Amino acid sequence: MSLSISFTKDTLPTKGSLILTATDGGKLSPLGKQVDKQTGGAISRAIKIKKFSGKAGAMFALLAPAKTTLDRIVVLGLGDGKKLTAADAEKMGGTALGTVEKADGVVTLLLEPAGNKALSDADIAARAATGALLRDYKFETYKTKGKTKGGPSKFVVATKAMAAARKNFAELKAIAEGTIVARDLVNEPANILTPPEFAKRAKRLSKLGVKVEVLSEAKMKKLGMGSLLGVGQGSRQPSQLVVMQWQGAAKSKQPVAFVGKGVCFDTGGISIKPAGGMEEMKGDMGGAAAVTGLMHALASRKAKVNAVGVLGLVENMPDGDAQRPGDIVTSMSGQTIEVLNTDAEGRLVLADALWYTQKRFKPKFMIDLATLTGAIMVALGQDYAGLFSNDDRLAEQLTAIGNQEGEKVWRMPMNDNFDKMINTPNADMKNIGGRYAGSSTAAQFLLRFTNKVPWVHLDIAGTAMGSPKSSISRTWASGYGVRLLDRLVKAHYE
Repeated sequence: MSLSISFTKDTLPTKGSLILTATDGGKLSPLGKQVDKQTGGAISRAIKIKKFSGKAGAMFALLAPAKTTLDRIVVLGLGDGKKLTAADAEKMGGTALGTVEKADGVVTLLLEPAGNKALSDADIAARAATGALLRDYKFETYKTKGKTKGGPSKFVVATKAMAAARKNFAELKAIAEGTIVARDLVNEPANILTPPEFAKRAKRLSKLGVKVEVLSEAKMKKLGMGSLLGVGQGSRQPSQLVVMQWQGAAKSKQPVAFVGKGVCFDTGGISIKPAGGMEEMKGDMGGAAAVTGLMHALASRKAKVNAVGVLGLVENMPDGDAQRPGDIVTSMSGQTIEVLNTDAEGRLVLADALWYTQKRFKPKFMIDLATLTGAIMVALGQDYAGLFSNDDRLAEQLTAIGNQEGEKVWRMPMNDNFDKMINTPNADMKNIGGRYAGSSTAAQFLLRFTNKVPWVHLDIAGTAMGSPKSSISRTWASGYGVRLLDRLVKAHYE
């Protein structure tokens, strides 16, 4: 991260770029009016001429404003400050940085008391800084020409609540860094981020105090993980199971567990995908990336919780040794699976990863994240992740946190009729349920490997990769899930 973040008292800067906020109706704050007076009323005249509404996200800029030493003054619409949510505050910070992304030097965002009952002024300031940090992220690792040059080097938030904002931001920065870890992983090309390389990067978390183990194919075979191993048997890259443990509470405390699908590249196997768009399957490990970023965030902010992260890392390739449609494999649970479509591989990876997690760690709950089905995008588009669960309380907690953080989820149905759709006369189950209810039948498949542990499955196919650009996410990978799950832990399980 190249952008430096700092906080200062709500005083007016004398250099660089200044961002003022205006509420509904284009109303400037008292300090904003003071700046307007310095410019000889240029800001208020511009508001009137432009019929500036002050709605959230609306903006205009004055370059080299007269009677000041500033490079520019930007007026940014805040909407109704009393109704700002945490997600709104982050978007505001991202939008603020975006308005001056080609400007060099220092950018100062001037925030005055908002009168918000849900968010303190310190919260709003810290969230705005977080949004700017997320907005600044770029993935230019492999560019030798045309890299982004210049731009703001320092983002200063000026607020009366300076000390409290600085304290709040220390925690939020850890979460932003975890989100960026996830983005980096998803953005990496598959020829670089192979299963062994992913495992190597996960091991870096040991520097933060996370205990990291990597289970080899031989170890997984000994454990009976025929479901996971079958997916990767056509690849030259060995499959890996990464186990990460963060102990932030007493050893006696039951851990919470997160499981990520990590298909580092998915050709579909023998049931090969169409060529168009296949390059995007480098992101089929978005769930594992989110879990890695989450563990980074929890460890960085010293979360008072015991947490486990498990990654099933494979590559699905159509080699001569690859799994065939019609093959029957035996999972770690002992249940047999008829593989009718090798492109329904993520659930096969998660089946063994979930079983291993609940058997070894006996967690309070398990949440898995997976770019699992295209069907969830047909149902929910790219604004929501699909949520499937056997536990109403956990589902309700996640839904509320998702709305608060802007990483939204929508609960989808599960029932016995969907479960029957994955029955087969040839094995205990098959890995596809037919044309209809594809996301729900995939979730029913996973439910068979949870052993009645409270569980949530998040289908993040539409939100983790290729998601629409926003004020805080400008690259192909969003890092979806890190902020959602960290705040779940913070609110309910520390």
